[in-house]
Amino acid sequence: MATTTRTRPPDQDEGRQSAAPLLFITVLVLAVLLQNPLRGALSAPVMQSWTTVFVAVVIQALPFLVLGVLLSAAIAVFVPPTFFARALPNRPALAVPVAGAAGVVLPGCECASVPVAGALVRRGVTPAAALAFLLSAPAINPIVLTSTAVAFPGAPEMVLARLVASLLTACAMGWLWLRLGRTDWLRPPTRPSHEGQTRGAAFWGSVRHDVMHAGGFLVVGAMAAATLKAAAPESWLRELASNPPLAILSLAFLAVLLSICSEADAFVAASLTHFSLTARLTFLVVGPMIDLKLFAMQAGTFGRAFALRFAPTTFVVAVVISTATGAVLL
Repeated sequence: MATTTRTRPPDQDEGRQSAAPLLFITVLVLAVLLQNPLRGALSAPVMQSWTTVFVAVVIQALPFLVLGVLLSAAIAVFVPPTFFARALPNRPALAVPVAGAAGVVLPGCECASVPVAGALVRRGVTPAAALAFLLSAPAINPIVLTSTAVAFPGAPEMVLARLVASLLTACAMGWLWLRLGRTDWLRPPTRPSHEGQTRGAAFWGSVRHDVMHAGGFLVVGAMAAATLKAAAPESWLRELASNPPLAILSLAFLAVLLSICSEADAFVAASLTHFSLTARLTFLVVGPMIDLKLFAMQAGTFGRAFALRFAPTTFVVAVVISTATGAVLL
């Protein structure tokens, strides 16, 4: 039976593109008209504190986000998927840690790792190894580890803890898939994501998409961190942070909800000073592996049956391993 692929009408794409500048102009006009009330509101001490934290997080994280997006787009477009297939061992149990460790030298944000993993499965790489790479690449690549070191200058052990916990989680999920995974849960993509485009067009298209997408989540994350820092009662934060299990679970769920790009999440975690290093480590391990945008991308790439099983399991494994790693290294 022949199948048809639905494509979005060109006029719909053009309409969405033209709506963005209109929205931006509308926001600017409203800001000019309401400048006096806004000036008064921003002069309040709580808003000054909020603005300071927000601007600090964004300015610190933005260079790492842009560099990560550029390298991620270059790998997704210019490195052929067959390279990974040739580099991995034939035995699936050995291919899992090798694919996980490849994330250390191959930068990629969450948005890029999902299509790359789909391409690996499509080219014949064992799904367990592809999934290990999917989880490790956004979490332990050089850009992420460098940003973590910059964000935690007084706690260099956070870099090692993030590397160890993220790599162990990626390998554990790959081996779990070898043990319990079923092929009917996985629906790999049928064609490359950059089909029909030149490499230059695909590269800059990927850069534009990831900068807008990841930048938006960075702003949301910075706003949430600033709000938590400036508006939440001090006693409430101390009480929440003083209960280790509750603090760890709170930051784990916060990582899922905020969906911050992994190149920038360390600066948000560093601003949550009320919480322990172990709780913030859980935030850094969970976020790049499972959040709202990743769940949607995994469901779209591999199928809903896969995402509904893989995402909750990843969350539990990441929380357990990051907590144990924090107890040992932090």
